Amino acid sequence: QVQLVESGGGLVQAGGSLRLSCAASGSTISRYVMGWFRQAPGKEREFVAAIRRRGASTWYADSVKGRFTISRDDAKNMVYLQMNSLKHEDTARYYCAASQRLLLAASVSHLNEYEYWGQGTQVTVSS
Repeated sequence: QVQLVESGGGLVQAGGSLRLSCAASGSTISRYVMGWFRQAPGKEREFVAAIRRRGASTWYADSVKGRFTISRDDAKNMVYLQMNSLKHEDTARYYCAASQRLLLAASVSHLNEYEYWGQGTQVTVSS
């Protein structure tokens, strides 16, 4: 069992930056694929970014590519999402997720591939 707790959300102006953190406990995440998802009011939860074990590969949604960077520190059991050049449309609740599965690249964006989820942290970008 893995417990995930996100932090680092807040209110920021458009063009600004935030760094989200996801602290894992209960098990080492070194063998997990880790992902970030987000959900805006009235919308479905959507994929943002994912990172493979040992950071061997990363994937991003087209909407955040070039602006967001996912990283992990397995020694600290932490995952991060650096968000730059934030836009109003990035406003959402951001969730950290973990998957024990050997995900193919085509599967990392699928919510049902992730067994563990945090409670989320709110990001609000003012325009």
